[in-house]
Amino acid sequence: MAVASYGAWKSPISSDLIVAGTIGLGQIKLDGKTIYWSESRPTEGGRNVIIQWAENAQAIEVTPSPLNARTRVHEYGGGAFTIMNGTVYFSNFADQRLYQQTLGAEAIALTPEAAIRYADVILDQSRDRLICIREDHQNADREAENSISSISLKDYSQTPLVSGADFYMFPRLSPDGSRLSWICWNHPDMPWDGTQLWTAKIQADGTLATPEKIAGGREEAIFQPEWSPDGSLIFVSDRTGWWNFYRWNPTTQTVEALCEKAAEFGLPLWVFGMSTYGFAGNRILCTYTENGISKFASLNLMSLELSQIDCPYTSIAGLQVCSDHAVFVGGSATEPTAIVKYDLNTQQFEVLRRASELRIDPGYLSIPEAIEFPTENNLTAHALYYAPKNKDFQAPDGERPPMLVKSHGGPTASTSASFNLGIQYWTSRGFAVLDVNYGGSTGYGRAYRERLKGAWGIVDVDDCANGAKYLAEQGKVDGDRLVIAGGSAGGYTTLCALTFRNTFKAGASYYGVSNLKALAEDTHKFESRYLDGLIGPYPERADLYDQRSPIGAVDRLACPVIFLQGDEDKIVPPNQAEMMVNALKAKGLPVAYVLFEGEQHGFRKAENIKRALDGEFYFYSRVFGYTPADSIEPVAIYNL
Repeated sequence: MAVASYGAWKSPISSDLIVAGTIGLGQIKLDGKTIYWSESRPTEGGRNVIIQWAENAQAIEVTPSPLNARTRVHEYGGGAFTIMNGTVYFSNFADQRLYQQTLGAEAIALTPEAAIRYADVILDQSRDRLICIREDHQNADREAENSISSISLKDYSQTPLVSGADFYMFPRLSPDGSRLSWICWNHPDMPWDGTQLWTAKIQADGTLATPEKIAGGREEAIFQPEWSPDGSLIFVSDRTGWWNFYRWNPTTQTVEALCEKAAEFGLPLWVFGMSTYGFAGNRILCTYTENGISKFASLNLMSLELSQIDCPYTSIAGLQVCSDHAVFVGGSATEPTAIVKYDLNTQQFEVLRRASELRIDPGYLSIPEAIEFPTENNLTAHALYYAPKNKDFQAPDGERPPMLVKSHGGPTASTSASFNLGIQYWTSRGFAVLDVNYGGSTGYGRAYRERLKGAWGIVDVDDCANGAKYLAEQGKVDGDRLVIAGGSAGGYTTLCALTFRNTFKAGASYYGVSNLKALAEDTHKFESRYLDGLIGPYPERADLYDQRSPIGAVDRLACPVIFLQGDEDKIVPPNQAEMMVNALKAKGLPVAYVLFEGEQHGFRKAENIKRALDGEFYFYSRVFGYTPADSIEPVAIYNL
């Protein structure tokens, strides 16, 4: 093995390799036994394509260029398409109109050109209509209006079915088409705080009778209501502190618990179309999270016995089920995420499509270690630790590696142990990586999730800093070369850690929040009251927003920062980054700012993903004085 300083190792995992060979795997849908999914292609500017998996094991592109199956409802989208009898209904990103398409035919627009968005579409076949979430932005003087509406497939007329709440998700028809169920919630709650589950009979004219509330409230979050084949309504609720299964019987009007377990069968509803279970006869095939790891299981609806299924995947998402098979997006520590089919008869797993066909020698791959470490208030927090790994290099005796601490977005979200080439890019060059599931993350129960209530910018920052110090004190990493990076809410955690703590020596903010007041005053509807729970009501507690805004405490920031930002970001507008950059320039601190044209909240274009990754690595090389083994396009660094 060659001897070289950490950071200077030559790695085969290049940014070109990552963007050229990787696609994003998204929503899965089953049309009978036929499988469809969406994939995002960085080489096509992030275009989302609907794919059909044919019986002859061929992936057929359903939506040709320039069609882009992506909705902007809630800005984060999801649930952009559905299929029935070979016909696809989808939202097109450019105009946000709904289209109808059969394979090989021209797409037909079903909705007019207007400032209206659609998501979570289902087909009401007996009434020849679609039912979907409709988000109306036509009146610029008021907040967007959300509703559940129908769209006639005869004359394309639109009829509101349910309105009045601020948000809706999961419109679902009973098997006989006689009832509709849904969840809804209102400001200031978020869907992981408190939602309500409703149902109503459908009348002869297609409108709804008086709705009945089944479950939920401000202290109970409902996830994924689905009608079982026998006509009962299954849903996931966290009323006990964990997202578990419940069943509502429409005849007796009663709710019963199906499986009480200290595990999470639900997820935070950041996007539409999320699914953790489906029906196969009298069984539920499901996935749940336990200690941050996904498990695959079967719940017998008669005996209520939960049986775990041996599964090689530690991250499972988007699960869809039919009588013969289940399909999901699966990942593990050593394999790229993939569309995976599980045959219920043979109990075998089959990979249909990988996010990347790259095969990386295991000698360059770092396997994550789940760690639990002490943090404030005599509590512990969770993270995944990746040690540097490259079979061709070792560091000089006595040198400890620099470490990149990653703070995930959300903040109500989580990281996973799924294979991540972006992390392996760092570890194969000699960095350690700590991917933190700080207090407020999901996957560890409601109490852990609620640690962040009123404490955003404190608990998350403490956990990231304490995780870094914990490993430095153990001698695994260099305490003088700790850096932190994050995107969106993780960017805010990053900026707070750099501003209000002295643990880190540099950092990278990807479209991160620097001014909480600006975020509260200039953000979209879905998150417009999110900060009420994370910080406090605004403007009543404007003092807290001032105290926890990095922009107001630049005098306390004493280390270099790189900012990476999309110029069309509506969630965290560019002025958030630019205010911070200008302040750091004026203070004389090393700072870099990379603005990406045509990008929104998160980078989708291959060239920008590459530029951001290499730019961050280059920035740290200048800060810490190591020489990258590759030729990297420099970024402009002020005050250096």
